[in-house]
Amino acid sequence: QVQLVESGGGLVQAGGSLRLSCAASGRTFRQYAMGWFRQAPGKEREFVATISQSGSGTYYADSVKGRFTISRDNAKNTMFLQMNSLKPEDTAVYSCAAAKTYYRSGSYSHYDYWGQGTRVTVSS
Repeated sequence: QVQLVESGGGLVQAGGSLRLSCAASGRTFRQYAMGWFRQAPGKEREFVATISQSGSGTYYADSVKGRFTISRDNAKNTMFLQMNSLKPEDTAVYSCAAAKTYYRSGSYSHYDYWGQGTRVTVSS
């Protein structure tokens, strides 16, 4: 069982930056690939980025490539999402998720555990 808790969301102006964190419980964090997803009001869940168990593999949605960076610290059971050059269309609830297998894809059906999410609002 893995419990995930996101933090770091908030209100920021367009062009600004935020750093999201996803803290995981348990001693098995390093065994899981991790991902970030977001859901804007009235829209479907959208893939943002994923990272392999070791951190050596990453994959991003085209909409965030070059602006967002996913990383992890296995010693601290924590994953991060550095978000730069934020746009109003990045406004959403951001959730992290854990999966036993790493895929370089935006699918989410293989994720086993999900956090509750943290809200990000980007004003224009």
